[in-house]
Amino acid sequence: QEVLGEDKLLAILKERELKIYWGTATTGKPHVAYFVPMSKIADFLKAGCEVTILFADLHAYLDNMKAPWELLELRTRYYEHVIKAMLESIGVPLEKLRFVRGTDYQLSKEYTLDVYRLSSVVTQHDAKKAGAEVVKQVEHPLLSGLLYPGLQALDEEYLKVDAQFGGVDQRKIFTFAEKYLPSLGYAKRVHLMNPMVPGLTGSKMSSSEEDSKIDLLDRKEDVKKKLKKAFCEPGNVENNGVLSFIKHVLFPLKSEFVVLREEKWGGNKTYTAYEALEKDFAEQVVHPGDLKNSVEVALNKLLDPIREKFNCPELKKLSSAAYPAPSKAKPAEKGTKNSEPEDVVPSRLDIRVGKVISVEKHPDADSLYVEKIDVGEAEPRTVVSGLVHFVPKEQLQDRLVVLLCNLKPQKMRGVESQGMVLCASSVGEPSQVEPLDPPAGCCAGERVYVEGYEGGEPDEELKPKKKVFEKLQADFRISEDCVAQWKQRNFLTKLGTVSCKSLKGGSIS
Repeated sequence: QEVLGEDKLLAILKERELKIYWGTATTGKPHVAYFVPMSKIADFLKAGCEVTILFADLHAYLDNMKAPWELLELRTRYYEHVIKAMLESIGVPLEKLRFVRGTDYQLSKEYTLDVYRLSSVVTQHDAKKAGAEVVKQVEHPLLSGLLYPGLQALDEEYLKVDAQFGGVDQRKIFTFAEKYLPSLGYAKRVHLMNPMVPGLTGSKMSSSEEDSKIDLLDRKEDVKKKLKKAFCEPGNVENNGVLSFIKHVLFPLKSEFVVLREEKWGGNKTYTAYEALEKDFAEQVVHPGDLKNSVEVALNKLLDPIREKFNCPELKKLSSAAYPAPSKAKPAEKGTKNSEPEDVVPSRLDIRVGKVISVEKHPDADSLYVEKIDVGEAEPRTVVSGLVHFVPKEQLQDRLVVLLCNLKPQKMRGVESQGMVLCASSVGEPSQVEPLDPPAGCCAGERVYVEGYEGGEPDEELKPKKKVFEKLQADFRISEDCVAQWKQRNFLTKLGTVSCKSLKGGSIS
């Protein structure tokens, strides 16, 4: 997508082949978007480059301890096996690659001294700005997150490369390296950036957002389920993770893409240029269902060799040890006093941005609306809301709302409601209600999370007897700035805070 230092790149190529490195912090499980840099690494090798892959284990620990120290070695081994399996699945010869772990050299006396030298010239502002797109942002950041960009800059010198390759989300770290490496007497490097593939929910594909990504070891039924829920609005080519995956992964690897469909809809069609496929989708010649089915088939062909490799007992054991399942509290037996309390945290709520497609009065209840709301799934959800006396119908139609999606479906006067529209409510009389507003520009299906709880897994379905929502809701408030909060932590999407129009100090229900 972008190159910094192209003149230097061309000058090096006149004399010899380029030495380049790509690094990955060994945090969450790699997902299918990793095929984007893998296919480019294949291109570099074909072009004669010397390529180093860095498993940045120390970076993983420094990034808000995304990989706890006791799991660091296990996760690094997992990454090594899975990245090699990915490269083999697309035909990249491993003997041409050099694999390095960060802790192999980052704990040396020389490197440590350079970290101190760098910290004596880098401002806190520049370190924080450099890591803004990469290091996990929290309300009270750790010092380790400020060290992260400096280590990545020093890696260029200690790996003895001409260039670093990474996602365009790394750009601020790359410009930080260009600014500060010369202050230690080291050369500026060339920087090459690949585009970021939107996730299945329309936001960036992320290890910490389960519904946004397909894991490399997901079973075929999981791939089908996630693609079925993926945001893929007919004719909409913006923030379409399904189309983007075809553009940035499947086309570069195969130079073509086959849309599979029944004869009555025109039969299979082979595209040799992505632009032609995008044009047909925009004009609704290609249906989202056919597109998803075709991606499912193509993706499973890529994943089958990786699944097969990880089917052996040794790698199964490594996988479960590196990423242990979160321990769930066991229900207390009758008469037991000292049972573990269940962890009631906001990440257990599946809250998403929804778009109201239609609003009608409930046929059997004067105070209820029946809405159809798009939350990025194959079909819109039916939601019953008691908003008739508070919000005019025309103000709900086509607006973005915030929807709690994992409540147990419940019949309300004969109509099953599949979610709850979250609203701000005034404290005093007369009672006022305003639906919460996601930030402008959000897409249906985007995850809404509470600050500091971005990485947790929502429950498949909240059990009514556990009253998880009710316990959390007790601490939901609207701030004096009209921002939705839980225990003074903001409700967020990737584009900013969730708010309401005017009900300062109100509750949320």
